[in-house]
Amino acid sequence: MKKLLILLALTGLTFSAFSMEKRDVLQKEAKEIGLENALIKSFSELDIPNYKSRDFWNNLPGALKKQYIEEAENALEYNWPVVKATDYLEIIRSGDRRQSVYAAPRRALVALVMGELAEGKGRFIDQIVNGVWYYSEQTWWGWSAHLTAQKAAHGLPDADEPTIDLGVGEITNILSWTWYLFKDDFDKIHPLISKRLKDEIMKKAVIPYYERDDFWWMGLDGSRSVNNWNPWTNHNMLTAILILEDDQDQKIKGVQKVIRSLDVFINGYPDDGGCDEGPSYWGRAGASLYQNLDLLKRATNDKFDVFDNQLVQNMGNYIYKAYIEYPYFINFADADATTGGRPSIIYSYGKDIKDPIMQNFGAFLAKKQNWGQKTPGGKVDEQIWQLMLLDEINNASAKDALIRDFWLPNTEVAGARDNEGSFEGFFFAAKGGYNAESHNHNDLGTCVMYFNGKPCLVDIGRERYTAKTFSSRRYEIWTMQSQYHNLPKINGQDQMQGAKYKAKSTTFKADAKKTTFSTDISGAYTDAAAVDSWVRSYTLTRGKKFTILDNYKLKNVLEKPTTLNFVTSCKVSETAAGKLRLEGDGFNLEMKYNSKIVSPNIEFNEVTDSGLKRYWPGGITRIVFTLINPGVKGKNEIVVTEVK
Repeated sequence: MKKLLILLALTGLTFSAFSMEKRDVLQKEAKEIGLENALIKSFSELDIPNYKSRDFWNNLPGALKKQYIEEAENALEYNWPVVKATDYLEIIRSGDRRQSVYAAPRRALVALVMGELAEGKGRFIDQIVNGVWYYSEQTWWGWSAHLTAQKAAHGLPDADEPTIDLGVGEITNILSWTWYLFKDDFDKIHPLISKRLKDEIMKKAVIPYYERDDFWWMGLDGSRSVNNWNPWTNHNMLTAILILEDDQDQKIKGVQKVIRSLDVFINGYPDDGGCDEGPSYWGRAGASLYQNLDLLKRATNDKFDVFDNQLVQNMGNYIYKAYIEYPYFINFADADATTGGRPSIIYSYGKDIKDPIMQNFGAFLAKKQNWGQKTPGGKVDEQIWQLMLLDEINNASAKDALIRDFWLPNTEVAGARDNEGSFEGFFFAAKGGYNAESHNHNDLGTCVMYFNGKPCLVDIGRERYTAKTFSSRRYEIWTMQSQYHNLPKINGQDQMQGAKYKAKSTTFKADAKKTTFSTDISGAYTDAAAVDSWVRSYTLTRGKKFTILDNYKLKNVLEKPTTLNFVTSCKVSETAAGKLRLEGDGFNLEMKYNSKIVSPNIEFNEVTDSGLKRYWPGGITRIVFTLINPGVKGKNEIVVTEVK
């Protein structure tokens, strides 16, 4: 149990609030189509460009070919490093995950592979061989933060117990594709290269995947829920099995195991398809699920197809529901305030579920990211898939996904904007839920509010990950605390983390004139807050104003103050009693409040963390409204309007 609790802390994962529903969508589909007869016998049966597909590679846009070759040339003299024992040990010494140590050789190998595919002259083969030999000699392909999965002490990888984490999965995928693309060329140099590479992939990843059911991300031992690790790692393992496994019976068993594990992920999802980890994590949750479903469809000659399933559709179109205006997305929990959104997957997912909004949105994002003018990024297979879609997406109808409003009743997240199809004016999103979501912040009842597509009231997000982020000290970090979200501190008390701290009576109503989100957040506080009910409501009166209403009942008024906290990226100034000015990026808003009920204090917070500075380089400001003479019952209204 102690080992499990450590693992939960280090991964940031929690038990789901949503009941596991035995939908088993994928297993039912596999049985219906007769997977054992439908599955391909060789990966070469897939219509995917390989190294010998010279027409495909020679016809790439010139700018892309040039960039691929230049990136490979930069890696020609790359000195494959040793991952030192002290690199691994740093996670237990200082909490530094040392991600760059693992990322650099991966980038070099991918650059060399893609450069050789683009050029096709054999110039990079020797250095690719050095790369695969480097990984063959390495003890473990994972990330130090995830070593808790092994039975041996945390800090160094145990060569006698190969475990599979995100890093192992990623390298397994890249090496499997490298073996598939260049096996014949490796054999011309020396027959032990491809043999050694395949043996190491099987030993370090594929065979442990076959033999073990206790990797938590599989969800097969029933001990806990799963999150984005499940589809992300399963896609990498599915890829390796389809490429490397020679025994067809074992291949079928391996694919069936992937399907069973993916069903755990789907079974744990709410009917509304909401991703409680947020849009940037959707890129490895819903998007990775799509990669699995797409590969299963291809590997069965289009027989395996679950894209007509409503939940699968909802898990896809969540991504544009959580969209504000490029590049901003709703960033509750640990999600990033901006994300590129994986255009090719959004386009293809939308196409497969017959959702034109999603499909057009994918094409829109591709244009925003100048598709075809620079290499698309990602692992080898991800880049090949994107290159295959290059012309189709560039020629597709592209449209921004600016839906009027949305409501996810199970996840308890809602959002709305002034006008359908326009980012001008107000946009807000709010959440209920509970305080044990994956990558949780203590944030029941918080909101974000943007104006003309730019941030105003914000969710700060999370700092660069360290061991502390996923430890028992997580909520010592300021960005995880409710007082640094748009929430009240009641009788001096913040919200508390844990599955029992839940929102109550969460509702959302929307029509052509206004929308209102309302939730009772009193259940997120301990008894020390002495609160009976605290209903926080957000009302968007379209084209006019944004209103924040608190209606509360306390058991007692205690000595410690009750405050209403709001976090903004805007410059804040007090212009008169009852009025604050919020100066944002190209807009000015006025925040009106009753100066007889609350008194404001303006706190500027410089942002020094490298992760947060990407979004809030100018720092953030917290507005702390202190209730002047709170009674056991009361209400307070704050109204935000545009200054014209």
